Formats: sequence, C-alpha cells, structure tokens
Amino acid sequence: MAGNDWINSYLEAILDVGPGLDDKKSSLLLRERGRFSPTRYFVEEVITGFDETDLHRSWIRAQATRSPQERNTRLENMCWRIWNLARQKKQLEGEQAQWMAKRRQERERGRREAVADMSEDLSEGEKGDIVSDMSSHGESTRGRLPRISSVETMEAWVSQQRGKKLYIVLISLHGLIRGENMELGRDSDTGGQVKYVVELARALGSMPGVYRVDLLTRQVSSPEVDWSYGEPTEMLTPISTDGLMTEMGESSGAYIIRIPFGPREKYIPKEQLWPYIPEFVDGALNHIIQMSKVLGEQIGNGHPVWPVAIHGHYADAGDSAALLSGALNVPMLFTGHSLGRDKLEQLLRQGRLSKDEINSTYKIMRRIEAEELTLDASEIVITSTRQEIDEQWRLYDGFDPILERKLRARIKRNVSCYGRFMPRMAVIPPGMEFHHIVPHEGDMDGETEGSEDGKTPDPPIWAEIMRFFSNPRKPMILALARPDPKKNLTTLVKAFGECRPLRELANLTLIMGNRDNIDEMSSTNSSLLLSILKMIDKYDLYGQVAYPKHHKQSDVPDIYRLAAKTKGVFINPAFIEPFGLTLIEAAAYGLPMVATKNGGPVDIHRVLDNGLLVDPHDQQAIADALLKLVADKQLWAKCRANGLKNIHLFSWPEHCKTYLSRIASCKPRQPRWLRSIDDDDENSETDSPSDSLRDIHDISLNLRFSLDGEKNDNKENADNTLDPESRKSKLENAVLSLSKGALKSTPKSWSSDKADQNSGAGKFPAIRRRRHIFVIAVDCDASSGLSGSVKKIFEAVEKERAEGSIGFILASSFNISEVQSFLVSEGMNPTDFDAYICNSGGDLYYSSFHSEQNPFVVDLYYHSHIEYRWGGEGLRKTLVRWAASIIDKKGENEDHIVVEDEDNSADYCYTFKVCKPGTVPPAKELRKVMRIQALRCHAVYCQNGSRINVIPVLASRSQALRYLYLRWGMDLSKLVVFVGESGDTDYEGLIGGLRKAVIMKGLCTNASSLIHGNRNYPLSDVLPFDSPNVVQAAEECSSTEIRSLLEKLGVLKG
Repeated sequence: MAGNDWINSYLEAILDVGPGLDDKKSSLLLRERGRFSPTRYFVEEVITGFDETDLHRSWIRAQATRSPQERNTRLENMCWRIWNLARQKKQLEGEQAQWMAKRRQERERGRREAVADMSEDLSEGEKGDIVSDMSSHGESTRGRLPRISSVETMEAWVSQQRGKKLYIVLISLHGLIRGENMELGRDSDTGGQVKYVVELARALGSMPGVYRVDLLTRQVSSPEVDWSYGEPTEMLTPISTDGLMTEMGESSGAYIIRIPFGPREKYIPKEQLWPYIPEFVDGALNHIIQMSKVLGEQIGNGHPVWPVAIHGHYADAGDSAALLSGALNVPMLFTGHSLGRDKLEQLLRQGRLSKDEINSTYKIMRRIEAEELTLDASEIVITSTRQEIDEQWRLYDGFDPILERKLRARIKRNVSCYGRFMPRMAVIPPGMEFHHIVPHEGDMDGETEGSEDGKTPDPPIWAEIMRFFSNPRKPMILALARPDPKKNLTTLVKAFGECRPLRELANLTLIMGNRDNIDEMSSTNSSLLLSILKMIDKYDLYGQVAYPKHHKQSDVPDIYRLAAKTKGVFINPAFIEPFGLTLIEAAAYGLPMVATKNGGPVDIHRVLDNGLLVDPHDQQAIADALLKLVADKQLWAKCRANGLKNIHLFSWPEHCKTYLSRIASCKPRQPRWLRSIDDDDENSETDSPSDSLRDIHDISLNLRFSLDGEKNDNKENADNTLDPESRKSKLENAVLSLSKGALKSTPKSWSSDKADQNSGAGKFPAIRRRRHIFVIAVDCDASSGLSGSVKKIFEAVEKERAEGSIGFILASSFNISEVQSFLVSEGMNPTDFDAYICNSGGDLYYSSFHSEQNPFVVDLYYHSHIEYRWGGEGLRKTLVRWAASIIDKKGENEDHIVVEDEDNSADYCYTFKVCKPGTVPPAKELRKVMRIQALRCHAVYCQNGSRINVIPVLASRSQALRYLYLRWGMDLSKLVVFVGESGDTDYEGLIGGLRKAVIMKGLCTNASSLIHGNRNYPLSDVLPFDSPNVVQAAEECSSTEIRSLLEKLGVLKG
C-alpha cells in the first residue's frame, strides 16, 4: 500500500458503503455499471509509486459530499481511475521489460563487436561480467574509501603542489547562486547542488597550487529575486585552511562569475534554459579568454593561462562544459548530481504521465542527450557514490562498466583500443568544512559552554522549535528535507506515531523548507504537507512534533547543535538518497544517524560507522532503529564518538586533494597554435605567426596543398603516398617552421586595409579586419536554393561588401572540391568568402589572393583542435559495418541503403551516401550504435538526408565559429548567420548564442521531415525563437527585405 493516511481513510469509507456483489465477482465486474464492492479490487491492485495528488483531491470532494448516492458515484469513479492506473502500470512494466531486453541485446552485440575489432585475446583482467563487488575501475567496494589518513600525508601532498598555478572553471547554471546567505529550498532549482558548487569553489580556491577558480552561473537581474544575483562578479571569502593557501595575487582566489543569458529580467526554471545554452557558452568563452590573458600577464610570463579543467554540474552545465571544452581544447569533468534516465524511469513507473507528457514538462530527452554528450566529452565523471555508477550511469548508451574495464585493462598494458574511449568514473564524496564546528558536550540539564557572564544566549531558532514541545528536554529525532514524496517523511511520521515507547522517549522535528501559505505551495508539496498534518492529528502528536514554517540557512548548524544537545538522532528515510550530505553535517555536530540503505548512505556509514541503516519501506524497522539509538545511551555515545573520529575523511581539503590528483592524471590540452615571441606590443595581442599572406602562400606552394586538402585526384602524387598521420605531421612541421619567420602585418584598422585587399598586404585571414561577418549556412542543394540565397545576401550589402567592412563565411556539408565547383558554376571568386567551413565542421579553409591554382589554405591547427577522441580507422570500420547492415529487402534482392563515399571522405570526416533518404535509420540510432561501442563521434545527416558526415565528437559548424573567435579574435556578437527554415542535424547549433540569425522561410523545408522527423526532442525545445537576435525573412524575400531585417538587428544603419 502507498502508506498515505488518506488511502486508509478511503478504504474505511469504501467499507462503509455497504455490501455489494459477491466477492467472487467483485474485482471482475468493474467494467459493469451498478452496485459493486471495490474493496477487494482496491486492496489487490493499488500499488505504491503512483502520484496520487489528483486522487487525493477527488477523495476530499467525495468526503465532503453529503448525498450518499452522489458520494457512492464519486467513489466508483475513483475506482475506475485506480483501475486505469493499474492497467497503465502493467502496460509500462511490459514496455520496460521489452526495452530492457532490447537494450541488453544491443549492449551484448556492441560489446562483442568492440572486442572483435580489438582483435586480441582477453587477459584475465578483461574477463568477467561480475560488477556487483567491483567499481568501474576494478576497485573493491568493500574497503573504505581511499582518503588521506594523516596530517603528515597531507603535508607531503601540499609540498608537492607548491609552485603550481592552476586555473579551474566550474559551471552550475540553474538556481540562485551566491556566496553568503544562500536561499536553499527557495525553489526546486536552489538546493543542495548550489551549496555544493559554492563550497567546492571556495575550497579549491584555498588549496595550494590553485591560483584562481571561477564558478560560472546565470546572471539574474529580476525584481522577483535579490539584487545580489545580478552582480557580474562576487568574490568568495576564503575558508580557513590552516596555512594550506600559500599564494596570493591580484586575481587569485575563488569567484562567482555571472554570465547574462536568456530573458534579461526574468528568473526561469532549469527546464526553460535549454534554448539559451549557446548564449551562455559564447559569454563564458569570452570571459575565459579574457581571464586567460589577464592571468598570463600576472603569472604566465605573457602567455595565456588556460583552464586546467572545465567542470560541469548537472546536465545543462555539462552540455555547456562540453561545448567550451571543445572550443578551447581543454579537459572536461562532469558531476551529474541527478540523472535524467533515472528520473524518467521513476516518472514512468508512477504511471501518471506519458513519455510525451514527461518530455513536455521536464524536457527530459534534451537532458538525457546532454548527459550522453558529457560521457562523450568528459575525461572524468565524478560521482558521490558507487551506486550512482552501478545503477544510474550504466543506463546510458555511452557508459558500459564491463567494456570500460576491458578498455582500462588494455590502456594499462599499452595496447590499442582501436579508437574507443570511455570516461573514467571517480568516486569523490562531497566535502565539508569542519574547522568552525565545535561538537556540543553539554545537555539540557547542564551547560558546559558559556561566556564569562554566564550562559550564551540561545539561538532564536531553538525557541522557534521548542515552542512546539510539551517536554523539550527529551531527545530530538531530526529530519531535514524538503516536502517531497521521495524523502519518505510520511512513513517517518507514521513510524513515530505508532510506536508508543518512541513517543514517550523522544520528540520529532521536521525541517521541511520554508513556507508562508500551504495553498501557495506546489500541489505535490502541499499534498504531502497536508498528509503529515493529518497524521499528527490522527496520532495526537501535538506537543511531540515540531514543524517550523521558516528557517535561514545560517540556522541549520544551530538546529544540529540543538539535536545533539538533547542527545538526539538524525534520520534520513528517503527511498533513494544519491549521497546524503546532511548525514555528514549531522555527524560533524555529534549526531548519530539512522539512514536509508539505498544509495550514498551505505558508503558514508562504511566510513563513519556512526549509526544504523534501514529499509525505507519498512516502517517498523525505522521505529526500531530510532528507539534503539535513543534508549541505549552506550550505543548512542559509541556512534557519536565514531562519527567525530572519522569525520575528517569527508573534509574539503581531503576532497580537493583527491579532486586535484584526478585532474593531474588527465592529459593536458590547450590551444595548439604558437604565438610569435618576438612580436611587439602592438601586434602581439592579435597577430598570428601566420599573419603574412605571402608566407601562407609560400607554404601552400612548397607543400603542394591539394585542392581539397584531403585527397588529390592524381593518385600518383607523391604527397598522397604518405599515410594520413605522416602527411599531417609533415604539414604541421612545415607550417611551424615557416611561421616563425612570418612578416609583420599592416595596422589593425580595417579601413586602412581596404586598399590592400587586392594587393595581399592585409592581415591574414581577411576576417580579422571586418566589422561584421556574415555566415551563410543555408543547407540547400548548390543548384536549388544556395546560389539564390548567396546572391540575395550579397546584393543586400553590396555597398559594405565593396568597402570591405563585411566579410563572408560559407558553412556547409560540402567538401572543398564541391565548394570550388559551386563557386565556378556561379561565376564567383574564392575570395568572395574569407573562410570556408567544410564537411559539416570537419575542415576549415581560408581564401588566398596569391594563388590561382590553390586558392584555399587549410588550417591544420583546427584539425589538432578537434581531434579529441577521434576514432580514426577503428571508427571507419565500424561505420562501414553499420552501413552494410542497413539494407532494403525486396524479395530475394537486398539493396544497400547506405554506402561509403570514399571519394568525398577526409581525414576528419567519413562520408556516406544515402541511396534512399526516407528509409535510413535516424541520426539518434546511429549515435546510439556508436556510443554503445565506446566510439565518440558526431554524425551529421545533411543535404536533405542524402549524405551522412561523421566528424569528431566536439566538431560542428557552430564550434568552428567559436574556434575562429578563439584564434583570430572574431567577435561573435558581430556575426550574422543565415539559415533556412530547417537544415542538417547540426542546425540547432547555428541559431542562438551571441551571434544574430536570419531564418529564411521557405528554404530547406524538406529537411524538416526527412532529417528532423524522428528526433530525441523537438527543435522547439532548443531554439530561441523569442530572442531579439533572431529574425525571420518571408518566403521569396528580396535583397531589400533582407537589408531591412539586418537594420532591425542593428547590423546596418538605416
């Protein structure tokens, strides 16, 4: 049974209705109208797990009905609804079983294919499927957590860190974040995660070897929240570190950096933030670049100091961190806090909402895809407990504990994994700061703490709690949780109410967030709170249960202290607790614990050994455990002593030491191009070693760049006899050696460069001297819509184009050969565009004025920038095998739907031709197949579904634009992107961010059904159509209308 008080009342009311049909027929004739007895059916069929809020309202209405006939009708309707819920649950259980069986088969098939590709006999370390007693790295979970166990060990570690000057970036987007007086519990987005990230930033900023920590979040300048959330920067006061912090500087320490994105004067829930993530990424990228330059001047001898890691918290920040990691080419870390697949399963089990309704409410599929991307991009995934790895992360396509263990064994043996990668899972429990905590040694009868004048005044929250009690000296059972059904507070109250010995020995205190009026709370929270109040009345618990309406975050330590003073117990009875930070906090104040045996408390209890674990569904077990600790003073004292003795194992210095050690194990990555050391002050800030257009031209001639930078049509060309790695190495070495002698470029002003535009004396590439850049990313066929769009756009800004104030970039799925063919067919010059983003973001070229034969210069540094986790030949073989499995059976004939297109493939783009676009599996299925085999890539369905480009996982056309900003200083707010009404599967990344977008209606409409018809989530969930930076052009619009739209965007003057 659900265990709610109203259900028991409901059963009693049903029994009072009177006799109905025979018991033999009672649960079979619900489909018939008339008199019936639903009692047996209700008892047999109603199962826990349903969200019963609406049923509870119906019961209230039925109870208030005076007419017996109408009351019986209402009860009958409720039974019909319960029957429907039970039917839905059975249907969902069947669908879930089918999904699990299918998933198991896919996993096993993917694992077999991966092992077959790796082609070696498995060692003993790679064998075995038993994961229950093993972590994802083969570490036993039976031992205690590996932590520093002595002051000498910590001091030795500190000495190793001296001299390091690390810059770390943390990201947490939703909720209200500030350093002091956090409004925890204000809403569902401002909870434990907010406290965790602030304290982590503060603790890291105080560690030796860490120079600066930035916590990036959203700037909220709304009248409905405090003004402090609109401040761009807030310095976090350093914690006391007992001399650990040794280095101070002008910009050192920990800071909250608030980036404006989304509605400027509105505080919105996290589910509505997805369309504005690109805007945050662009703003954060700008901050990090500027801060890296500042730190370079202070501690880097003039060279930028890039973040050693970017750490995302929760799915929205993880998605942002992945994009920033790709744009900057620095390592990424991720902490989930809670995971979308786990929440989706819970909501489906409740049976109240369909999958579509869940997605509409919670944007759950977008969240899950963001979490899959974090697995693709992260070096390390940090979890609080092993339960999170074994039961939650293994639900994802991108993580398989068994395959991860096989890959880790191969890496240790220095054996190739054939392009397969799996993030390292690291269990690092959250820390706490204990230096200010002095466990209370007194009790209610005698004080040991006091001032010279006598007793210290009691904190106000003590009086607020004790006013509820008729005997405030009894031990206090303390529960601290928001009024959420998952926290299982109703079972706790029922256990307390039905155990008379416990009621005689102890009081119960429920700290359930803050409230002004129950009617103003959410329906779920108000329903639960009402249930608790009814149970207090039913069991006559007045004078024994406290439930204060308000408390401040600063009151929480005093609440723990009061419970310890009464020799009380802290309880966390949640059905599942991902970690249980409150258990550690309570232990630090000397409180023994009773906690759920599901989730993180198991690990905490293993380390602290300061209480008892219980089954949260077992009401009697909860009562027995509480009574045992309250009644047995020796056991209470032993648990208290154990907690205080071992609590240092969860301190922030311990957490940060493990955290920094994990970061140190990552391979360092940062932007790869070099700056000219000899540049003077005027040019060092923006000029590249490749500034001289003549030198770039010489490189292209000496190395004989092929037209497409990938494969020369002349198969006898000597350069193409080299394997890709050797050829790449040769080209990069030549570029590096020649770039050191690059000539100084001309002054920075674009207007002074106009005369040099055709002489070749201007800066290279030309985008550096433009006021605005127009990016043409209309995903049409070259012959159908692209050429017309380009001409209209050119005509709209003919004057500015002639002056040289506006430059152009062509961003498409074409390779460079196809681009040149398009230019020739339309009578255009390569120099009409400053840059070409080709192969959906797999290649980047610049136009050159100095070579008619080779007018395109490839950016080799871009390849080194995007090659992270590129699977190479191992990925290609798997893709070819997948393509061969996609067939169209017609009688005895089997036609291949997808075939490899070797002629159009490149080193960083594997291209496949789709023969029948309407029958190919959707992009999400291809991503799933690759992730199951630990292959990380970005599959882009393009050209109305007739082509598939597979490129590196963090490469895309939008990411290429961020690369251009990073390398050449191209201001993202000066970009205007022209797109069609729909486009390739990377379409959503082109709209949004700091750049402006013009959507040309009527273009690329076929892609909407062919490519986007079977997405994980609708485009409407992620496109910021309400943004002032996005405008829509009418179908068949003229160049004049385009110009007026550009004036509306503020790009052109009217």
